[in-house]
Amino acid sequence: STVARSRARLCLSGACGGCAAMPPKKKVGAKKEVGKKAGAKPIEFEAPLAEEDVAPEPELAEEEAEAAEAPAEAPAEAHADAPAEAADAEMEGGDEAGASAGGEGTEAAKTWVEHETDAAPAKGQSIQDVCVFRTEDTTLNVMQTVTGKHLMALSDGGFQYFLAGARASVGLKAGRYMFEVLLTECKGTTDSPPGKAAGPRPKCYARMGFATEDASLLLGDGALSVCFDTEGFFTHGKTRTKVCSNKVGQGQVAALLLNLDPSSPNANTVSLFVDGVRASPPQALPDGLKGKVLYPAVTYRNLTLQVHFGKSPLRPLPFKCLTVQEALVTDGVVRKAAEKNGKHEVIVPVGLPDEGTFDWLDGFLAKHRDYVELSDRAILDWANKSGLPRQGGYSKRSCNDKPELGFGLPGMDDFSLQKVISMVAPLLPRNYVIMEVKDGLLESGRKELLDRFPSSDFNKVARVVIGEPPADFKNLVHEHTLKEKQDRAEGEARRKKVEVAKKKAAEEAKRKREAAEKKRQEAVKKAKGAKAKAREKKEGEEGAAEEEAAAEEAAEEEAKEEEDAKMEEEVKEEEVKVELTAEEKQRHFIKRDIPDLVPKDMSGTYMKFTIPKKEEGFDNVVFEWQSAGECQTYLESWISDRKVTQRVEDLQPSDWFRSKHNEWQKALASWKKKAAEHKDPSKKKAAEAAKRKAVASKSKKEGGEEGDEEEKDEEDVAAEEAKEEAKIEIDVDDLDVFAVEDI
Repeated sequence: STVARSRARLCLSGACGGCAAMPPKKKVGAKKEVGKKAGAKPIEFEAPLAEEDVAPEPELAEEEAEAAEAPAEAPAEAHADAPAEAADAEMEGGDEAGASAGGEGTEAAKTWVEHETDAAPAKGQSIQDVCVFRTEDTTLNVMQTVTGKHLMALSDGGFQYFLAGARASVGLKAGRYMFEVLLTECKGTTDSPPGKAAGPRPKCYARMGFATEDASLLLGDGALSVCFDTEGFFTHGKTRTKVCSNKVGQGQVAALLLNLDPSSPNANTVSLFVDGVRASPPQALPDGLKGKVLYPAVTYRNLTLQVHFGKSPLRPLPFKCLTVQEALVTDGVVRKAAEKNGKHEVIVPVGLPDEGTFDWLDGFLAKHRDYVELSDRAILDWANKSGLPRQGGYSKRSCNDKPELGFGLPGMDDFSLQKVISMVAPLLPRNYVIMEVKDGLLESGRKELLDRFPSSDFNKVARVVIGEPPADFKNLVHEHTLKEKQDRAEGEARRKKVEVAKKKAAEEAKRKREAAEKKRQEAVKKAKGAKAKAREKKEGEEGAAEEEAAAEEAAEEEAKEEEDAKMEEEVKEEEVKVELTAEEKQRHFIKRDIPDLVPKDMSGTYMKFTIPKKEEGFDNVVFEWQSAGECQTYLESWISDRKVTQRVEDLQPSDWFRSKHNEWQKALASWKKKAAEHKDPSKKKAAEAAKRKAVASKSKKEGGEEGDEEEKDEEDVAAEEAKEEAKIEIDVDDLDVFAVEDI
């Protein structure tokens, strides 16, 4: 022990010189890093090294041999550089990493080698247009600052719960390029009015990736985009995979590398680097995105981002790589804004309730993706994509025009969000579609909508979708109706198949039970059989019986199989036979379960519906389906039909009706009072006594009655009074309500 302590003191003092001679000792199972900078926080792969891949004893023996061969006078720093250089060339990953890099995937994790190399000098002309975020390629809550270098988001009036999205103007179709995202600020806001409990705290969150031109502005919404997020997940469509163990936080730089070079081992992959260190293995692009132009995109909430496309990276990668701004003309595509007469456009659709207005709008937005819908319906859809929970779910709503929000959050349910949108929308140079069914049909409502947008910046257009729709719209309606019928038929067919399978399984189990019972009975019968009979005769008889039973069972099974096959054929025939009826072919609009207007709004305003005119402030009025005269005739006919069937909610009674109603109420009250007095024994007795007294006084005045008759009447009256008293003398304690006869 004394020798060991002496050696320890020498080692701590550095006098032995052994530590300087030995190379740094490797840690078994540790993650190697690529291009690690001072102060950079490494991000590990999700899959750790498997224990069976670690061989500690040979590794230790090898280190001892290297230490013995190394000169004692060599400085420690010289040997410390060797493993760092080796670490720059490889890093460890799981089975997915090896498969993504083009290597063979194994069940155990293995070492993945960095195949990305320095980019060759660019040959050819680079894109001259500056890569920016166009206003029409951002959501309404995105605020660009410092000439578009910083992206902020509105965080008040309910916007703190919504995701913000932006897509760059330069897309990539070939080559290998990167862009960077710096998380400069994290804002944790809550919506808690004075005197009320604080609402849920929306967390800071971001997604970085690539999307196609037709993709949603929010990454992860659909199959036309791929992205990494700050939680360490890789997302495509509904698939979300953990690829990075550490999160990306404030002050860190995330670099997205897109490799579309067919000669590279990592062709058609996307990778994430954090502060210059590889954070995930290359993730393969889905087949649906291969061969398409991919645009850099970000999605975030309660964050301020610096999105860097420039030539000098914020955090250099372990290898030289060109940025998006350095993309060659042959490798990139530039999208430019298209304005109409130097102005943007505001469209107000005008359509009748439940007659295809929203269906027309969906088709218009699918063809014109540079238009933004302003409506409560769009707010609900945006909240759903942002992951905001709603009471009762998003399918529950009273109408499509003005659905109740029902989030249980003050900033959402008190219409603060709509107020913020109405103030911000006119300030942003973009095209809008204001979808308001009721206000679009009312002259006063249209005027209020148009007054929000200055004529100096926007062209105001009314698009009338009233009357009989064109053939292409009818075909869409028929296709939708046929698809609904097909889905219902397939569901019914699946239900029948399940029933057939259950019935078949039950009958099979019943047959097995019957066969087992039959065998048991035969065994009992055989045991109780007469022992005196000859064995041969007995066996012959039993053989014949068994043959007959087997034949019967075979016949039953064959009949059952034929019946099951017949039932399955009937089910298959039902699946095929789906077509529209004559009535469905005559239908011009899709019948929805949720109406466009609530009955109260419909009944109170339908008689005021009008066709828009230029005099109201429109620059143009476009009739989509029929001419102006035909639309006017159709609207008048529609209003006349509603007068017959529509309930009048605001009907007011006249003065004559009110007076008659008051008289009736007074008479009814007096009748009820008399009925109550008649049921009360005490009041009834007093009333009858008063009546008799009045009759007696009247008869005395007339003087036409004899004395004996008077006495008789008095006796009768006394007897009746005694009888009444006997009737009303009831002992409540002895009363049995269940003994009363039901009359």
